[in-house]
Amino acid sequence: MSKPPRATVRRTASTAAAALLLVPLAACGEDDDAAAISVENCGGTVELDGAPERVVMLKSAAAVTLHELGVLDRVVARAGVYPAEYYDADTLAAIDEVPLLTDRTDTSGHLQISREEVVAETPDLVLGQTETITRDTLASNDIALIEEPAFCGSLDGDATFDDLYDQVRLYGEVFERTDEADAYVAELEERVAAVEARVPTDEDRTVAVLYPTVGGGVTYAYGRGSMSAPLVEAAGLENVFGDVGDRVFEVSAEEIVARDPDVVILLRSDGDPAEVTEALTSLPGADALRAVESGAILPLLLNYAEPPTPLAVDGLEQLVDFLEQTR
Repeated sequence: MSKPPRATVRRTASTAAAALLLVPLAACGEDDDAAAISVENCGGTVELDGAPERVVMLKSAAAVTLHELGVLDRVVARAGVYPAEYYDADTLAAIDEVPLLTDRTDTSGHLQISREEVVAETPDLVLGQTETITRDTLASNDIALIEEPAFCGSLDGDATFDDLYDQVRLYGEVFERTDEADAYVAELEERVAAVEARVPTDEDRTVAVLYPTVGGGVTYAYGRGSMSAPLVEAAGLENVFGDVGDRVFEVSAEEIVARDPDVVILLRSDGDPAEVTEALTSLPGADALRAVESGAILPLLLNYAEPPTPLAVDGLEQLVDFLEQTR
C-alpha cells in the first residue's frame, strides 16, 4: 500500500521565532524515507524518493510523453505492443533499444505477463497495470505504479483534452521535468487549435467509435468517458453513442445498425486494419450501414483515440484528413 502523504505544518507569526530555534533539531529528526515526489493517480497517492531511474513500461501509452520529456532512456524494460506507426524515427529508435519482456496479449488486447517478470527488473516505477500487476501486488516490493486514469476508471465525468494535458504534467512532476511538460502541453494545444480551424462550419455527420473483436465475438463502443469523445467533437462529428457516459461498453450489431452512423472509426491494438474492417462488415446487417455503403470507415490504432495521451492529437489530425477526403 502507498505511504500516506506527509503533513504540511503551517506556523503563525507568533511562533515564527521559536520555530527558527528548532530548525536544526527538526532537520536531525526528519524522516530520511520521506518521499521527495508525491502525486495523485488512480485514486491513490504515489510517492517516490526522487525522479525514477529504473522504469518498466507495460503499455505504450506513455512512451511519446517520456520521449518528449527526455526520460525515455530511464525505461529499462517494456512489455506489450508498440506499433511503429505511433512514433517518429527518433522515438521508435529509443523504444527499440529497450529490452522487450513479452508482447503476449489476449484477444481483447490485454497484456499477459507475470508479476515475477516485472519484479525481476528491480524497477522503482512501473507504468501501466494488468490483472496481476497492480499497486497492491507491487507494494511488498516497494515498487510504485502509475496508470493512465482512463484505464483505471478515475477520470471524472466526460473526457476532455484537459485530461491529456493533465497527464503530461503529471509525468513532468514525477520525472522532475515540469518546464518541459508545460512546453509540450503548449505545443499540443496549438496543434489542436490548428486542426479545429480546419473543420467546416457545416460538418454535420455522425460517427461511431467501435472496437470489434477480430475473428468474431464482442463489439465495444466508446461513449463520453472516452478520449474519443472530445476527439470526434473537435472534428465536428456527433457521436451516435454520445448519450452514454461510460468510457467503453458492449454493443450488439442490431444497435449499431439502428444508430446508423455516417462514419465509423474502428480501433485496434495492433494487426492488419483489413481484419478489423472485416470484423465490422461481417456483422449481421452491417451492409446496410451508411458508413459501409459510402466507405467512410477509418481503422485507427487504439492509442490514437484512447486513453488521453498526445497520440490522440495525432489521431485528431488523421481523422480530419480522412473527413476531408470523404466529404
